Amino acid sequence: MKMQLENILPQITEFLKNEAKTETVIGEPFQLGEFSCVPVIRLGMGFGSGGGEGEGPDKKGMGEGMGAGAGIGMEPIGFLVTKGGEISFLSARSSSGLSKAFEQVPELIEKFLEKRKKEVVKEGA
Repeated sequence: MKMQLENILPQITEFLKNEAKTETVIGEPFQLGEFSCVPVIRLGMGFGSGGGEGEGPDKKGMGEGMGAGAGIGMEPIGFLVTKGGEISFLSARSSSGLSKAFEQVPELIEKFLEKRKKEVVKEGA
């Protein structure tokens, strides 16, 4: 039984390693105009396993069993935002965090489109 448990725990660990990624929860890093945004998560994991063996009350039968399990808890907490050499963190937890970022999206898009329009005009001249 010990060998079986030793084989199953690495499989569970590998599964958790593959699933416990920021991309799994809230997506890949993305570009928003001049800003690069990287999602940040909080992650918690738990493992449990157990096993046993024994004889029946009349000593006619023998049995063994085992089990293993794991759980993941993930929560998006914000974004690392870079522009040029500046790096800042926008929290998703407060009204001044993620909602503030979304409030700025129209302004950022407008600035981005304005800059793009100027580049197109320069290329055409």
